[in-house]
Amino acid sequence: MPCARLRKAGARRIGSAVEATPPRAADTWGCEQRAEGTGVMTSMSPSSQVENAVKHVGGCLCGAVRFEVSGAFEGFFLCHCSHCRKGSGSSHAANLFSADAELRWLSGEPQVAVYHFPETRHVRSFCTVCGSALPTLQMNGALGVVPAGSLDTDVPVRPQGHIFMDSRANWDEQLETLPQFGSFPT
Repeated sequence: MPCARLRKAGARRIGSAVEATPPRAADTWGCEQRAEGTGVMTSMSPSSQVENAVKHVGGCLCGAVRFEVSGAFEGFFLCHCSHCRKGSGSSHAANLFSADAELRWLSGEPQVAVYHFPETRHVRSFCTVCGSALPTLQMNGALGVVPAGSLDTDVPVRPQGHIFMDSRANWDEQLETLPQFGSFPT
């Protein structure tokens, strides 16, 4: 079922998940179309480009949401901005980026919520049951963002760099020099 362009002040449909967004100045979101009964978000990429692509599967902590990403990741960055730190509860978010991949919800799509931080470009999707970070579309649907930690399959690329280091937490320095343990320290 195709969807119409929706104002940011309303809601945005990602598959059957609906995003509630605060009012913003006369912007519109790109419209994602959902193939009837499939749960496929077709705006991340034309499916012909990813037909024979590598597939990655992932999901949330509680298992309510499962997804599949078909295609390559063009970028992998560790973001230290204050929004990503708050959203992840950690020193940074680890996000994979793709303009050519296709995202398909395998289960739990109704449990996917999307939050758009007012007056910013910061968007995050998450499971409404456990709060785990999940893939989202950004830049009017032109860019897919997949939290690396949400994948169950091995990530095929290494991070390309740290971004927004000027915003990093004051305690986020030389962490690689700390003792490392395989499990809880004894």
